Amino acid sequence: MVFTHESNPRYPDLRVSVRSSNPLALVAGVREELRRAGAASEEIAGFTEQALASPYDLGHALEVARDWIGTAEAA
Repeated sequence: MVFTHESNPRYPDLRVSVRSSNPLALVAGVREELRRAGAASEEIAGFTEQALASPYDLGHALEVARDWIGTAEAA
């Protein structure tokens, strides 16, 4: 699945691609990219809380990821 956010994500230049359908893998990848981009720990925690509100739902994790980054992909 590929989701590209069409409005204004917080970090539009970030792109995450994971070869897994596990939402936790996607969340970990986004967290790492946010860290590398210099996001505050509070922001990363906020993303994580939102994305893991439905921890077994890849679609939900992708939706949240696209609110934060430009492109998110998961196998």
